[in-house]
Amino acid sequence: MCRHLAYLGPPATLAELLLEPPHSLLRQTWAPADMRGGGSVNADGFGVGWYDEAGTPMRYRRSCPMWADSNLADLARSTRSAAVLAAARNGTAGMPVIETACAPFRDGRWLFSHNGRVAGWPDSVEKLAARLPTVDLMTLDAPTDSALLWALVRHRVRAGDTLGDAVAAVTAAVVAAAPGSRVNLLVTDGTAVAATTWAHSLSLRHDDGAVLVASEPCDPADPRWHPVPDGHLVTATPSDVQVSPIDA
Repeated sequence: MCRHLAYLGPPATLAELLLEPPHSLLRQTWAPADMRGGGSVNADGFGVGWYDEAGTPMRYRRSCPMWADSNLADLARSTRSAAVLAAARNGTAGMPVIETACAPFRDGRWLFSHNGRVAGWPDSVEKLAARLPTVDLMTLDAPTDSALLWALVRHRVRAGDTLGDAVAAVTAAVVAAAPGSRVNLLVTDGTAVAATTWAHSLSLRHDDGAVLVASEPCDPADPRWHPVPDGHLVTATPSDVQVSPIDA
């Protein structure tokens, strides 16, 4: 499975968030601690999304392992942001290893990531996909379960759902249609974060006007990290965090 994280708080460099912690996202690409049977490394690409001072989301994605990108360190040291979403990919067998399959997926102000897999793909979610506008299906970033989940979430947000309502509803719909799926979704608009846990790990750190949501704690020895129970929704801003069960 993939690894992902989101940060909201005082501006920090990408290096401080992704490269320098003792169990950073970079380290999790080759030494993840909690894959739960979903593979051993996260080497099928990565992506970083961040918001500039005007609140516009920027993005950098590669199809190579995070450790193999010689440009990332310089980019990460020189880029500072108050809102970041990043992911390292462990592709599901049979799905392409290409740049456009790497999170974060982006539309307008939104950035999105999925950690997990849809069981029985693609037949199991055919009826869910049929609810989407044809143009959305024709313009998926990649022929992958994660890209479809992003289209389902985006469709709900465009229709007026909050980020939390959208990811909770899509998580519930997918696990009902495809039992055995792992559906950890993560989305931000640069001011708030919403995340779900379903059959995979997620942890949370909230203090000092900042919030970090991540597949694994970036510093496991830091007591400020807390695991999010399975089957729950997290909605967070730098000043407030809510954790509630998903009605599935």
